[in-house]
Amino acid sequence: MEHLFKTSDHDTNADSTSCRCIWVNGPVIVGAGPSGLAVAACLRQQGVPFLVLERAPCIASLWQNRTYDRLKLHLPKQFCQLPNMPFPQHFPEYPTRKQFIQYLESYAQIFEISPRFNESVVSAKYDETCGLWRVKACSSAGNGVEYICRWLVAATGENAECVVPEIDGLAGFGGQVKHACEYKSGRGFEGKRVLVVGCGNSGMEVSLDLCNHGVFPSMVVRSSVHVLPRELNGRSTFELACRMLKWLPLWLVDKILLIMAWIVFGSVEKYGLRRPSTGPLELKYKAGKTPVLDIGALAKIKAGGINVVPGIKKFSRHGVELVNGECLSLDAVILATGYRSNVPSWLHESDFFCKNGFPKTAQPNCWKGQSGLYAVGFSRKGLAGASMDATKVAQDIGEVWRKETRRSCKTTAALGRCISQFRR
Repeated sequence: MEHLFKTSDHDTNADSTSCRCIWVNGPVIVGAGPSGLAVAACLRQQGVPFLVLERAPCIASLWQNRTYDRLKLHLPKQFCQLPNMPFPQHFPEYPTRKQFIQYLESYAQIFEISPRFNESVVSAKYDETCGLWRVKACSSAGNGVEYICRWLVAATGENAECVVPEIDGLAGFGGQVKHACEYKSGRGFEGKRVLVVGCGNSGMEVSLDLCNHGVFPSMVVRSSVHVLPRELNGRSTFELACRMLKWLPLWLVDKILLIMAWIVFGSVEKYGLRRPSTGPLELKYKAGKTPVLDIGALAKIKAGGINVVPGIKKFSRHGVELVNGECLSLDAVILATGYRSNVPSWLHESDFFCKNGFPKTAQPNCWKGQSGLYAVGFSRKGLAGASMDATKVAQDIGEVWRKETRRSCKTTAALGRCISQFRR
């Protein structure tokens, strides 16, 4: 499929396979999650060759290796499908984790996307002298490869690395400590006292799963949080919000959503859940903080099955002291403290990306930088946002590709033409 010709190393005494320089006749896509697959598929339809680099041994490693068993898509499937391929009709409205992985694997197969697995990008820098990107990657075997390309697509997304906060005394806690990315099920925690740190969608769902397995979890709610019903009168709350936004201003839609949530849930503040002063959609748009779409956790909180507690002061060997002075004895801690972008760790560029790993450019133009740099999956709009970004990126690159190569758009571009290597 690929025609590879080794290049010699700078050091003539070094092993000739330890370092190679590869010219990529098209963009390099970093990441083989949904964002990377989406842009690769769109490029395939544009007739543009590409190369996908993935540090894990599989596509969508977050979904395959770092999600809990009971996870389902929080939004209806029509809002989560990737470009040019809907979910199978027999899939439920909210596909399961396994169904979504099955969908992604079929997507990669249909669009002939074959990532280079176990290749972790360690640096990417634009070389102004030659006007090309130099992307250095290291394989699992320790061999270094430098890819030279005109276009670079950062598609590692918002959730590349788990966030583990520094909490006083946590290192000395004697019980089990896991990040939510390591959590699979409440099985094995029966009869144990578990503290879930975090109250986002993951924190709520992990707490619910623990409760359903006979555990009495305590959930830390340090700051305010919006909790909305996943459905209203059998219709997706998200879908209703999207429909209203076509006709009404954002602030009014937020107000309507909060009124509906109050009708369904009543006041939630007496259960330790304070609502932010900013509306749920505005908060998502400005700060990227997603509202919780409730699938049963709130009922468990009201019934006393999930104990809501305030912020943490410090951990001890056998438990935790809270900011209100209360002390809890614990057997385990689950850190549902979220994820972050890892772009700053490998992309040597300061004009387009912020230090937090998100583009500086405001929506809806956060997908395109300078010098052939693109970003997919950083719009804070989930899978739908990634799909929109992928389509724009592929169209932008495709226009230049066709002008410079004088090729018409083809849907059957052979991946064998994507990569060529040369001897020095």
